[in-house]
Amino acid sequence: MGPWEDYWRVNVDGTKELIVAAKGADVRRFVHIGTEAALFHGQHMRNVDEHYPLSLSSPYPYARTKAHAEKAVREANDPGTGFTTIVVRPRLVWGPGDQTILPVVTQMIAKGQFAWIDGGRNKTSTTYIGNLTHAMNLALTRGKGGEAYFVLDGEPVVFRAFMTRMLQAVGVTPPTRAVPGWLVRTIAYLGETTYRALNIKSKPPLTRFAANIMSRDCTLVDAKARREMDYAPPFTIDDGLKALTAEYNR
Repeated sequence: MGPWEDYWRVNVDGTKELIVAAKGADVRRFVHIGTEAALFHGQHMRNVDEHYPLSLSSPYPYARTKAHAEKAVREANDPGTGFTTIVVRPRLVWGPGDQTILPVVTQMIAKGQFAWIDGGRNKTSTTYIGNLTHAMNLALTRGKGGEAYFVLDGEPVVFRAFMTRMLQAVGVTPPTRAVPGWLVRTIAYLGETTYRALNIKSKPPLTRFAANIMSRDCTLVDAKARREMDYAPPFTIDDGLKALTAEYNR
């Protein structure tokens, strides 16, 4: 089974199975954690809100299956039976307990494999874990059925500045080395092409999706969540960095 089939099984089939199980257990409100990746097909995403279309034909299997999973959730909303579905979309989830972004970056730095793509100049929205859990609690009772909601920390940040502060919070100083985005995207494309040609079932070290989304702006708008869910992030980025430092020094 290749990466495409794996993504579909986990993201789409898995989501549909959860919906069926929730209905069978007489769950009244189903909250799905989505992602901006469901909108991505290689482009910059700037000042994007929930009117932006799902990328159901994205060239990237991860993004495409995330889009189809969200579509399944939103279509399962059924006012007639009282089964309500809500999609909450964070971006770049970070904070204490992170097992993905920070550990991967620190490991790459330790191995001398890290470089800033395009100098780290791209802008991004972020979602601290405390703000995400607050939004999830709100979604259990608020928000319109069948709708998606971005939930963010606030204004976008420059990726390099933000990531540098995160790394410093855990005692790591990032290198200054930078690589052009076009080179990273080319390497990822060649890697995936080679894996397919050799029928290697695992994912290459750098996927086209990762290379592309890391080298694009991704700034989102959470006005809809603030308006319809009364969402207001209880934690600032400074609060989150203090929590990271406390965890590191524990």
